[in-house]
Amino acid sequence: MTMSRAQLRHLALRLRQDGWGQVARHGTAKAATFLQERWGLAEPELPLRPEDVADPSDPAVQRGSVQRGSVQRPEVPFPGKQAPLNIGWVCTPPGPGSGGHTTLFRMVHAMEERGHRCTLFLYDRTSDDVSRHEPVIRRHWPNISAEVRSATDGMAGMDALVASSWSSAHVIAARAPRQPHVFYFIQDYEPYFHPRGILYALAEDSYRFGYTTVALGDMIAQVMKAELGTPPDAVVPYGCDTTTYRLLPTTGAWQRTGVVYYAKRNVDRRGYLLAKLALERFHQLCPDKEIHVYGDIVSGWKIPITNHGNLPPRELNILYNHTIAGLAISFTNISLVPGELLAAGNVPVLNQAPFASGLLTDPDAVWAPSRPDSLATALAEVVCSPNIQERAARIGSSQRLDWSATAEAFGNLMQESLVGQGPA
Repeated sequence: MTMSRAQLRHLALRLRQDGWGQVARHGTAKAATFLQERWGLAEPELPLRPEDVADPSDPAVQRGSVQRGSVQRPEVPFPGKQAPLNIGWVCTPPGPGSGGHTTLFRMVHAMEERGHRCTLFLYDRTSDDVSRHEPVIRRHWPNISAEVRSATDGMAGMDALVASSWSSAHVIAARAPRQPHVFYFIQDYEPYFHPRGILYALAEDSYRFGYTTVALGDMIAQVMKAELGTPPDAVVPYGCDTTTYRLLPTTGAWQRTGVVYYAKRNVDRRGYLLAKLALERFHQLCPDKEIHVYGDIVSGWKIPITNHGNLPPRELNILYNHTIAGLAISFTNISLVPGELLAAGNVPVLNQAPFASGLLTDPDAVWAPSRPDSLATALAEVVCSPNIQERAARIGSSQRLDWSATAEAFGNLMQESLVGQGPA
C-alpha cells in the first residue's frame, strides 16, 4: 500500500483527533495498519487469546502417558469401538494456496474416504464466528465434506482430535474435553518460525502436552530428537501430488523457457529477500530468460518479471511445464514446491540448508549455497544446459511417492491407536 503525503497528513490529523479505534471504525483500518507498521506503533500480538496459552506442566492439560525424556505408547481409549469415528481437526482459517492446510486436508479427505465423520474446528483469535471462512474451504478444497465449526464454541462429541500447528495444540490443551485422544500432525519444527522469545517458547511447549506426535518425514523426527531430547511417536512419509502435477503432452508448439518462483514475502523461512537478490543476479546472467513469479504479487524489483498471483493447481502445473527451472527456498522443512516441480519435469534449484536437504534426495534437484550469486549461477547453468526437453521428460516420468501413501500411514496409525485395527 502506498500513501501520498496529503493522505498521510489527513490520517495523522484524524488519529490525533479521534484515536485508533475511531479511525478503524470509519473505514480507514488499512491506512491505520500501514501507519502502525511504518512508524512502529503496532503493539505485538499473540496468535492466541490469552486464555488459550496452556502450561504443559499443569496436570490438568496433560494427555496420554508421554513424559518428558521418554515416549511411551498411549493407552487405547476405545478398544473395540467400530467405525465411523468422530474426528475433529483443529486449525487456523486457511487462505487460498496454503500448503500446510492442503497437506492437512489430504489427511481429512483420506479419513472421510474410510467412512469416518470429520469436523474442522477453526481457531480465529479475533472472532467466534468462523462462517466467513467456510466458502474459502469449499472453493479451494472441494473434495472434503467436513463440517466447519469454531474451536472456541467447544469440541465435545469427538473420539479424537488432531492438532495441526503449535497454536492449535495450545487451543486443544486449554479448551478440549479430557476424553478425546489427541494426535499432533507435525509438518515442520515450528519454534524455528520465530526468533528466540515468547513465540519460540510457546511453540516448543506444544510438543510437551502428551499428545501422540506424528511427524511428516524423518527429518522432522531428527530435529525433534536433537532439540527436545525425544523423537515423535510416529513418522509418516512426505509425499507429492502426482495427480495434479505431471508432464503435459508436448505438441511441438512450445518449448520450455525461463524460470518460476513462488513468492511469500512475509514468511521469512521461505527466503523472499534471498530469492529476490538471486533472481536479480540471474537476470544479469540470462537477460533473455523470463522470470515468472506466483503467490504474492511483488513490486519494486529492478528487473522485469511476470506476476501471476495465486494460481490454482492445474494452471500452476501448466506454468511448471512451460518453464525450465524453479527457485525453491526454505530454511526449515522443505515446501511442497520442489516435489511438484519435479513431477512436472521442472528442475528445482534449492538453497543448501540441513533442515531441508535431509529430506529431498532426488538426484535431479540442484542444491546451491544460500547466497544470491550461488543460486543465480545454479539457475543459469540449469536453463543453459542442452537437451532441456529430453531432460524434462526423463525427470517427469520418474516414480515418486504420492500423498496417498502418507494418508494411508496416518489413517492406519489413527485407527490402530483408537480401535486397534488397520484400514477400514
